[in-house]
Amino acid sequence: MKILLPVAGKGTRLRPQTQTKAKSLVHVAGKTVLEHIINRLNNSCATEYVFITDENGEQVREFMERKFPSLSCRYIVQKEQKGPAHALSLAAPFVEKGDNLLIVFNDTIFDADLSLITNLCADCDGLIYSKEVEDYQRFGVNIVKDGIITAMVEKPDTPVSKLAQVGLYYLKNGSDFMQYLNQTIANEDLVKGEYYLPSVFMRMIKDGRTFKAPEIDAWLDCGKPETLLETNSYLLIGRHHIHGSSIDSVLIEPVHIEKGAVVRGCILGPNVSVAAGSVIETSIVRNSIINGMSIVKNMILQNSILGDAVHLISSARRMNIGDHSSIELQGG
Repeated sequence: MKILLPVAGKGTRLRPQTQTKAKSLVHVAGKTVLEHIINRLNNSCATEYVFITDENGEQVREFMERKFPSLSCRYIVQKEQKGPAHALSLAAPFVEKGDNLLIVFNDTIFDADLSLITNLCADCDGLIYSKEVEDYQRFGVNIVKDGIITAMVEKPDTPVSKLAQVGLYYLKNGSDFMQYLNQTIANEDLVKGEYYLPSVFMRMIKDGRTFKAPEIDAWLDCGKPETLLETNSYLLIGRHHIHGSSIDSVLIEPVHIEKGAVVRGCILGPNVSVAAGSVIETSIVRNSIINGMSIVKNMILQNSILGDAVHLISSARRMNIGDHSSIELQGG
């Protein structure tokens, strides 16, 4: 099996965290998003990992070579941002007859038992993993009858279905899928100026291919700051790990402090992750992500994301307040 990982895209909804790094390399719960994904794929018996990147592709390559040197990886650059279906089509020259494919998009961390793929796909051509959501307008959604997908709509304006595609797909016949990708692009089947996968799958369904929509156990969206913080909280459940130094501090579980990080005279937690090289002193931090090599002193932070090498330093306030005063210092 070959695993295709489209990691191109500007990650504009995550800026400024993605201003200088690939969105798959943003940290959450002590690891990059990409590391969380690869760890979930590492037991899938993949023969090759194929990354479709943008100009930040060298960052992804360096990360994979450092963290997962034993994996066989290929890197393809998407020079024009024409949508996810176009990105996947660039892998066509490297998909051979008989290859089955697992496609994983990089702004989603999933919880699903991939060992069930063979049984789930025994009587169909592929799996389009799904999850019921309320904000269906943000996603491609599946319409299912008797366990088989009959139709799908990209970012619907009306609630035709709330069963969203989560960015995890399995194709039993990879070369067949690539032919349909190329047909869709050749026919310029665009949605809002880009090529999306629902158009490809609908062509396949009309030609008799069948797909199921198994629901995953958890869908952890890392595409926006607020959902990144929610994912951080979810992944930290049961993972109160202090690998760095905690000195004269109160830690409210769960907290993840990486090796090489220093926390001194602080109240941290719940739901805080601190990356290697960072120093936090005399601060109160909750529900936040602190990336590497950052310095935080004399701060009160909540619902915050700090990038790499951030210096955030405050000092005590001087006040002279009269009787019966009421002062409220608002935070974010």
